[in-house]
Amino acid sequence: MTHEHEHDAHTPDHAHAETHSHGHPHEHPHEHRPVDGLTASVAAADAEGVPDRDLSPSELSRRNLLRMAGVTGGTAALGMAGMTGVGAGSAAAAPSPVARPGKGGGPVRFWLAGDHHIHTQHSSDGQYTVLDQTQHGAAYGLDWMVITDHGGPTHARLGVDLVNPDIRAAREELAGTLIFQGLEWNIPAAEHGTVFVAPGDNEVTVLKQFENRFDGGVATDPDEALAVAGVQWLGRQVDRRRVDDALFLANHPSRNGIDSPHEIRAWRDADPRIAIGFEGAPGHQAAGLPAGYGPGEARGYYGNAARPDSFPGFPPESYRTWGGFDFMTSTVGGLWDSLLAEGKPWSISANSDSHVNWSDTSRRPDGSDRTQFDADGRYGDPVYAGEINLAAGDFWPGFYGRTHVGATRRGYAAVMAGMRAGRIWVDHGRLVEAVDVTVRARGRDGMREATLGGTLAPRRGERVQLVVTVTSQPLPNWAGFTPSLNRVDLVRGAVETRSGSATADPDRFLAPDTKVVKQWDTSGRTGTFRLRYDLGEADEAFYVRLRGTDGNRQQPGFLGADVDPAGPAIDVVGDADPWADLWFYTNPVWVAPVR
Repeated sequence: MTHEHEHDAHTPDHAHAETHSHGHPHEHPHEHRPVDGLTASVAAADAEGVPDRDLSPSELSRRNLLRMAGVTGGTAALGMAGMTGVGAGSAAAAPSPVARPGKGGGPVRFWLAGDHHIHTQHSSDGQYTVLDQTQHGAAYGLDWMVITDHGGPTHARLGVDLVNPDIRAAREELAGTLIFQGLEWNIPAAEHGTVFVAPGDNEVTVLKQFENRFDGGVATDPDEALAVAGVQWLGRQVDRRRVDDALFLANHPSRNGIDSPHEIRAWRDADPRIAIGFEGAPGHQAAGLPAGYGPGEARGYYGNAARPDSFPGFPPESYRTWGGFDFMTSTVGGLWDSLLAEGKPWSISANSDSHVNWSDTSRRPDGSDRTQFDADGRYGDPVYAGEINLAAGDFWPGFYGRTHVGATRRGYAAVMAGMRAGRIWVDHGRLVEAVDVTVRARGRDGMREATLGGTLAPRRGERVQLVVTVTSQPLPNWAGFTPSLNRVDLVRGAVETRSGSATADPDRFLAPDTKVVKQWDTSGRTGTFRLRYDLGEADEAFYVRLRGTDGNRQQPGFLGADVDPAGPAIDVVGDADPWADLWFYTNPVWVAPVR
């Protein structure tokens, strides 16, 4: 079966009518390899019988983590991805170029704002040129962007090639902005996802081969196994140095309920270096602007309901955003927490999903219709419309949602390494200027610290402290007002490394031990300030994550006030002004005590 997978930004309830059989010819490669340089060095040291006293503090910390996870020696490289987590996933064997020591290591020198979900005239439902999107994104403060036109037969045949010269030209024009080429993958048997690679000689070839082999709108019989094979195939292209790096994140995961928990776990475990997370907050946020000055639709175009291929366990509320965030992220003790409670890395992001932007005054040229697009692989360049488009549901990249990545330097490889390492926090409407999270313990050998995506390994019994440094927003956002951060919440969850319950049910989407444990009233606080919290004596493994809000809209969380007394409110279709409801979320930091 060959068909174009349609994507209409204004009617995004996409059909996924494929039969999800398992008969598609695809590879079943199960090559596994160390996933970071430190883990590889520890594995080598174990294999050579190197004693603890001869290891550096970092190497010793990693060895203790691996011991705690029950893996040593030749198996010591098990699944420890960039975002280390605790006792992570799948097996490994050969060295990886992604894992070269120092590539993702070192202190964070830059927090680079970006967007990994942007469409252009090379999308069947897009409009703008690459330069339109990227120069707007740069003007709105983004440091990096990923062009992700929709996968499908036309894009696979023409679009991947056609967009590359435009991207290269934009890189020349906007020398200070990092512009990746990617695509929006029709994940076989599931929703959409961002796939992108590091710039290089083979970026077009690899993306085109990937799309033709693994896109759900191109493959003849897409199924869940094909999605797993696609993630693994990307990993092999990195191993073979065809591209320097590749990443995959799932987009708008709850919109149609077809990203089931076991599929998400399967993507993550297929190759944790490649599959690193999902959109915590979808794009299309302008869709919630009330009629009169906006589309009056569901925020994020999350206005759907369960369909025959939806995961039956998801409740009706999961098909709405909550404070502009996806249900999987916004529910404390929900699916995201159930993944984190397994001690494995999984990041969140926030993007624009920009196709056609609210309040813009351009349109496609006359005669540039779908027939022309299918023939030429792109729509014509936009022309002046002579009117303001208040029916569009998207914002320009950087105008509202941002993904902040901690990077060791300003460059393509550093952004991808930072994302893989989990050094990510996200916000809407420029709620805050900066967030820094440190978990620390002072032991006999001095102070040890970990930040977002990292794992602190204190000795059992040592006291652990959380330190959050917030810089309030000093400038007006792109709606013209200066946001106020009025509350910060701390979420804590247990890591279930011993019970095995985390892996017993791959469709589990609840984390019963996770809850909000602290809420700080930060109203009126400006400039840079610190929040401290005593996490107690290290005993069992756990993780913490942060979120903050302007406090304008809130309600008890989906799992009740005992779990989340004042979380984001469910968004009302047609009445969800995104500027009146701003939040930030951070990735987790794990604590894994050792003896």
